[in-house]
Amino acid sequence: MRAVVQRVQWAHVRVDNEVKGEIEGGLMILLGVAQGDDEDRADKLAKKLVDLRIFEDDLGKMNRSLLDVGGSALVVSQFTLFADLRKGRRPFFGGAEAPERAAALCDYFCQRMRGLGIQTETGVFGAMMKVELCNDGPVTIVIDSCDLEGPRRG
Repeated sequence: MRAVVQRVQWAHVRVDNEVKGEIEGGLMILLGVAQGDDEDRADKLAKKLVDLRIFEDDLGKMNRSLLDVGGSALVVSQFTLFADLRKGRRPFFGGAEAPERAAALCDYFCQRMRGLGIQTETGVFGAMMKVELCNDGPVTIVIDSCDLEGPRRG
């Protein structure tokens, strides 16, 4: 799984001009599911995001987590995070999981976030969506669940 995580003051997602999910303060998470991803990776990624200390404390240091600040999450599925650009000019998305399995893992990830105490809103899997947000910082982090399984990079 791959997530592009943005700290936001607010965010919402629309489908056919109707708001499907919105938050006031927290994390905007674009979530991609790769072939071979499973519930274990979703668990690890959810736990990492809930505990990730990217919110400022009273001294202005990034020292507080989503749980600490009582923030919410807006999760939008994003298979394009697995675009392969090595050949030609058109992205190839063969590394992304099949839609049925990807939808199930996205749902599982959102349920896991909720189970960890985070109000979690979503878009509509597979729909054309319009996402609006107000970046806070800006703080944007890319996390790949594969990186959570090995040692730190130097």
